[in-house]
Order: sequence, then structure tokens, then C-alpha cells
Amino acid sequence: MKNSGDTAPGGGASFLPGPPVDRTRHEGFQRWRQTRGHFVPAPALTARQYADKTPRQRRLYDLHRLATHSSLPIQATPMSEAVAYTVNARIEDGAFSHKPGTRTGVMVNGNGAQGKTETVCEALATFEDQWLEVNHQLNPEAVPGTRDLFAPVAYVRCPVRATPISTCQRILDFYGEDHRGMRLEDLIRTVNTALGEHGTKALVIDDITRLKLHREADQDVLDLIREMMSMPVTLILVGVGIPLSGLLRDGRRDPVTKEWVFPPVKDRGRSPNEDAATQHERRFELVDLDPFSYDTPAQISDWIDHLRGLEGHLRLLNDTQGMLSDGDMPEYLFRRTGGVVGLLEKLIQRGCRLAIESGSEYLTAELLQGFTVSPTDLPDLDAESGEQPVIPPIGKPGPKKKRGRNTVFDDDGPAREAMG
Repeated sequence: MKNSGDTAPGGGASFLPGPPVDRTRHEGFQRWRQTRGHFVPAPALTARQYADKTPRQRRLYDLHRLATHSSLPIQATPMSEAVAYTVNARIEDGAFSHKPGTRTGVMVNGNGAQGKTETVCEALATFEDQWLEVNHQLNPEAVPGTRDLFAPVAYVRCPVRATPISTCQRILDFYGEDHRGMRLEDLIRTVNTALGEHGTKALVIDDITRLKLHREADQDVLDLIREMMSMPVTLILVGVGIPLSGLLRDGRRDPVTKEWVFPPVKDRGRSPNEDAATQHERRFELVDLDPFSYDTPAQISDWIDHLRGLEGHLRLLNDTQGMLSDGDMPEYLFRRTGGVVGLLEKLIQRGCRLAIESGSEYLTAELLQGFTVSPTDLPDLDAESGEQPVIPPIGKPGPKKKRGRNTVFDDDGPAREAMG
């Protein structure tokens, strides 16, 4: 019997996920990097083709469709492309530089569920693909008798209620290094050694604003980051509300250039680390990953283009072209999500499940009105650290715009006046 595409050669379902991927470990990051984009979505079928299947085949196809909608690809947006360009440029500038000294880092700022992590991880994976190819899969800086693990990039996440010690431990965990019983000074020294001997060119610390800098006991985190900046690695910090977190002095965002502007340093205040914060501003480029906007024709066009791209990945039995991008749907979806791509993905994923279960096989505002995205749909985001996005209320679908009367054959010229 010919394989229908829903089953693997060994008899199992081809769309079943493998073991969980932990990108905060070197092995997990490598597996994700090498297999990203390998998922094969369910084939697009018509209602007639679906009806011709056996009940078992239809059930397998429905499960494959659910897997497809749960694994929607991360679509690039104009905002994420700008961030990815900056991250890639900084990593390459540092990696290919023959000069010693500090590399310029990047701080990626933005609210929750806007795709910061995926944007940065994709930039990391792209760089590592190229770096491994250039170096023939070998560490060009390998030293005989030292560690043989080659890790051009490292990705870690700050734990909730993080401290400088736990942050260093997370970095060493990525490499599988033993850090039991180490003091902070020993941890920093070991991190420095690991970065060099593993050939790491870029280090990402995600959720950096989980570090509570308002606590006096944690003020030395600025010294920790300053120490990391002296290491031969491009440091990328990702977080929510970075300009107001204490990592930098309070700044404002220029409404024209969209860049962050920081006031000149005045007399030393109560913070013992104002000089460190100033040093961060000189050594980091701060970029924002914003949600979509819906104010100008160009912004509306970008949003609709994004919805059109999403339509192509939906597996409903009715034609999905225009399902999200025509009529009042773009404006409705923007009201429901605020232009946040993570909320849009969760809304569409849940809606597709209901459309399949109800047999309607179509997404409408009326269908989406039946539920809301909740914080439980975003379990990786810590509410206390401000990572949970603001979820707009459901509200009302809004009245449909009435079409005006066709006036093509109306005559408002001299002939009509003569008739009057």
C-alpha cells in the first residue's frame, strides 16, 4: 500500500514530534539548528479529497493538520528583519575581527510574544551555519590538550529570580561544565575560559531583565556584564523593558529615528553602578522588536501581507486565500492581537482547531469571538518580569462596512438640471 504521507516508513505518524529540544544545552541547540525547517506540513486537500479517505485516514489527516497549525513557521516581519540584520552584523563584525578587545554587543528589547527569541536564535543559527562552513566544521582556535567541544554560539536563559551566580551557572550548563561549589569569582573565570576554548563567538542571554537590579544584593550584576564585555565574544542581551531595567540609564526613544537616546551623565546618584550603566551604552546597540502598527497605509499593507503569508500555511478544507486578509478580518485580527505576532499565532491555532471540530472549515470573526487567548497559552513568559503581553479584550466584532449605492448611471450634469 502506498504511503499516504501521514505515516512514516516504520509505521508511526510522520508528524509526531521527537524528543523535546532544549536550546539552552549545546546538544539541544545543535539538534534544533540542524533540523529547523524539517517539519513537513499536512498536504492541502479539498473537501472532496478529504471525503474520499477512509475514516482512519481522515483522523490521521486531522491530527496532521493540528500538528501543522501548532507548528506554524515564524514569518519574518519588517521589524524582525531589521533586528536580525543588526544582530548578524554585530556577530560577524566581532567574529571576523583580528583585533583584541571588546566587541560591540546588542540589546534586543521588546514586549512579550513578539518573536524576540526566535528572531535572535535564527540569526545565531544562520551565523553558525556559515562559520562552520568557512572553518570546515573545525575549531580554528583549538588548543591541544583542552576542551574539544566546538560551540560557535551559545544560548542561555536567565532563570526567574536570577542572580549573577545563577546566570554564570546557566552559561556553564550550556557547555556541560561542572560548576559545583564555585564562588562568583571562580564562575566568572570558568565562563571566560569556556568561551575561549569552545570557540564561542556569540553569547545570548535571554530574559536578561529577570535580573532584579533594584535589589541592592543584585547590583553586582552590572559588574558581571561588564566583565563579560571584556571577553572575546559578542554579547547579545534579550529582554522586556531594557531601557527601564537598570541595565542602562533611563532614556527616551526618538520618535523620528526610532533609536534610544540617553541623557548625558550628571553627578553620581545613589546607584553605585552608574558608570557601569554608562559603559553599557557605549558598548551595546539597543534595538527594538516592535509589534505591527495599523495607522498608515504602509503599516496596514505590511499587516495584510503578513496575514496572506499565514493563510498559505493553514490546512482547512475551504480555500484559505483571503480568509484572513480580505474584508474586515485584518482590522478585526489587529484589534484582537494588537499586532503582536505571538498572540496572532495562538488565536489562529485555536480557531483552526474549532473550525475543524465544528466542520465549518473556515475562520470567521464570529468563530474567533468564542474564545480568547489567555496567559496559560504563553507558559514560557514570566508575568512578574513583565514578559506577558497585554491581551486585548474580545470586544465586539464591529459593524461591517456598508457598501454605498452604485451611482455610475446617475446623471448630475446639465441634462438632469434641465429635467428638474
